[in-house]
This record gives sequence, structure tokens and C-alpha cells, in this order.
Amino acid sequence: MAGLTFPDLSSMYQINAQQQSDYQQNGHILLHNIVNTEEIEIYRHLIHHGVERFNTEFRDMSERDTYGKAFLQVMNLWEVDDDIKKFTFAKRFAQIAADLMGVEKVRLYHDQALFKEAGGGHTPWHQDQYYWPIDTSNTITMWMPLIDISEEMGMLTFASGSHELGFLGNLAISDKSDDVLKNIVEEKGYPIVRASSMKAGDATFHAGWTLHHAPGNNSSKMREVMTIIFVADGAKVAEPKNSHQEADRQRWIKGLPVGSLVASELNPILNG
Repeated sequence: MAGLTFPDLSSMYQINAQQQSDYQQNGHILLHNIVNTEEIEIYRHLIHHGVERFNTEFRDMSERDTYGKAFLQVMNLWEVDDDIKKFTFAKRFAQIAADLMGVEKVRLYHDQALFKEAGGGHTPWHQDQYYWPIDTSNTITMWMPLIDISEEMGMLTFASGSHELGFLGNLAISDKSDDVLKNIVEEKGYPIVRASSMKAGDATFHAGWTLHHAPGNNSSKMREVMTIIFVADGAKVAEPKNSHQEADRQRWIKGLPVGSLVASELNPILNG
């Protein structure tokens, strides 16, 4: 997008004590208007184009498994597009993450575009941190729609308070994780929370252990979402508990050994 001036996302979004408390108690929070209409429109076009260029899922929906039907997934767009890097590295987002967790500084784990196609399937119940070989619970994901979305498009849905459970076993996103974790949510009686709508530039933030899922996209529009995962500075690489964590250690932490700080060249501090 030659000649375009990209919005500076370094200005701060104030998090108050009540919002921090709500996040820490529930394991998730919805925040409004983090990015304004003009800002999000510019970055939306960049990210949309990035997904079109780097998406590798070309199979017909009927040929995919549950995970494949849930969304089109493209990770670390910042590595291949310097303009998208301005979005992923935004100090505004990183400071919100730090303030909600109550830590001084946060590092990048990775970004991830999650585009749920019209007619796309549900995202099973899961815990993000199942995939991450990290020794802290101070991890958080920002989930930001790039267009206005409604409940029917596959709104992220949380089990409030479920982050208190921590690691619940080797359950990758699958039909099995959906069955096992749905039963846990019902047995524990966690409140189920989802927004009825979100504006482009709103965002949810949720903890790495928070149980969550998303219904299928029953609309005629693509649900366009960009996510960024942050980890508190000082976290260390944990012994991988499964093959997915070992793959993450190699890819997102550059293969750093167990016990090392999560501080590879792919994990810069973003609010300092």
C-alpha cells in the first residue's frame, strides 16, 4: 500500500483497577474501541491481503476435519510484512496486556490471523496454553475483529473463571477436546459468556488457560479476526508436555533450551 501513512498505535488505552480485577477473576474481558474506525480499516486491508497471500488451506470444506473447518489460520504475518508488523508490535496492545495481567513488561509469542469462512464450522472448546511450552500462567491473547461481527458469525465464548484450573491434559483442539472440556465446564458450573456483537477495533483478552470456544459462522460473510499472544517478561521455556509444545518451542522460541528465558529474536519486549 505504497504512499499510505499507517496509524501510530503507540498511544495508551487506559485500563482501570476494576477492569484489571474483572480480567483476573474471570480470565477474560471485552474492551471497546481499542482501535478507531480509521485505524482498523487501514490495518484490516493489510491483514486481509496477508491472509490471501499466505493461507495454505485450499481444500473444500467437506474434505476438512473439525479443526480445518473452524478457521483459516495464518501465523506470524509480522515476519513477512513490515506494515503488519506495525500492528502486531503496537505498544497500545502490549500495554493493555501487561496492565490486565499486572506485570511490568510483556513479550510477543506470536500473532495469528483467524478467518472463519461463511459456513465455517465451530471451534471446539480448548485451552490456548496447551500448545505453549512456557512456565508461567501470565499469558494472554488479544482477539480483535477487523470488521463488525455479530453472534451468528462465530463469537468467541468463554467459561468465566475456568483459567483457575490450569493445565487439563493433552487435549489439542478437536472433537475430543470439545467433549471433555464441555463436560468440565458443565460440571463446574462456570458461567458461559459471549458478546452479542463486536465492532471492528474492539477486542477480547483472555488468559492462556481460559476455556473457550466459538460457534460456526452462520452468516454469509467471512469473520475476520487478528490475534496477538503475549507472555510476561521473565517467563522461561518449560519442558514440552506434547508434540505440539515441542513444535512451538522450535518455531516460536527458536528452539531455545528448557530453562531459558522466552526471549528469542521472535519474542521482543513490546511495551518497553
